[in-house]
Amino acid sequence: MSIESTRETMMRFFAAEHGDVSMMAEDVVFTLMANGEESRGKEAVQGMFTYLYHIAFDATAVPGLVLFDENHAVLEAVFTGKHIGDFNGIPATGKVVRVPMCVVYDLAGGLIQQARIYFEQPTLLKQLGIPSG
Repeated sequence: MSIESTRETMMRFFAAEHGDVSMMAEDVVFTLMANGEESRGKEAVQGMFTYLYHIAFDATAVPGLVLFDENHAVLEAVFTGKHIGDFNGIPATGKVVRVPMCVVYDLAGGLIQQARIYFEQPTLLKQLGIPSG
């Protein structure tokens, strides 16, 4: 892949705001690096997006820095939204959160193959009013 084709694929993916998984390989894997939890396959990834962005939170990822090379993309963003549903056993608080995150994407054949999500979960828990430790 060229840098331009990687950029094109990723910009379409970002513009879809987690509503379109057509830019992903059938066996795509998204990994939450904090706990190793994996979503495998397009359906599982779409389910993770729906849960995080529409069920547990009414949220979006506000993009910041984006970097590309021939087979990779890196997104620095802020997960921003309102806590509207159960999140890992924490009932809805109605609180607005702004949590830094970074995602590293691996691409091949014009499709996203893997993504590693680095998410500041301690920051999220603090903003939800959950004591640390």
